[in-house]
Amino acid sequence: MRDRSFAWSTGRCLRWALTAVCLASVALAQHGAVDLDGNTVDPFAASSGKILVLIFLRRDCPVSSRYAPTIQQISARYGHDASFWLVYPDKAETGRTIHQYLSDYGYRLPALRDPDHTLVKLAHVQITPEVAVFDRKHQLIYDGRIDDWYVKPGQSHPAATTHELSDAIRAALAGQSVENSEVRGVGCYISDLD
Repeated sequence: MRDRSFAWSTGRCLRWALTAVCLASVALAQHGAVDLDGNTVDPFAASSGKILVLIFLRRDCPVSSRYAPTIQQISARYGHDASFWLVYPDKAETGRTIHQYLSDYGYRLPALRDPDHTLVKLAHVQITPEVAVFDRKHQLIYDGRIDDWYVKPGQSHPAATTHELSDAIRAALAGQSVENSEVRGVGCYISDLD
């Protein structure tokens, strides 16, 4: 009896997980993120079985801007196994202004606008800069800060002492869970954009 109950529960959880992924895809198709040319993009579909890392930024957030070198280093280190996307949740941003920002900071990562906050909701992020790491099955395993470089707005350590984004990527690559799956960042609130 126990084996049958376990099998039923496992099947039910699997169906729920697949339904959640399907609903996410439908939400993206209807209200989703758009590339800088205005085309709807589903970063989950585009990740081709890789780990998906969404990095939420704001052009007007100084903390977001200061993380540009760190983001580029991490994406270069794990780019073979993970798909990285910069996501701009500010509804007022245009493709042109984001292109300029990418150029100013030397980014070579694909960028998306998320005017309806579809990705913000899927990723559970609240602040920029924050990240979301999804495993190969598109399950969210981590959301929150990149590291602990910033203690509070205007106050930082000389260097980060924890590296939550890198740790989450390594855990996803190993098929493991993350010990602290949610650690809020320091920066600019996304709710200010509503």
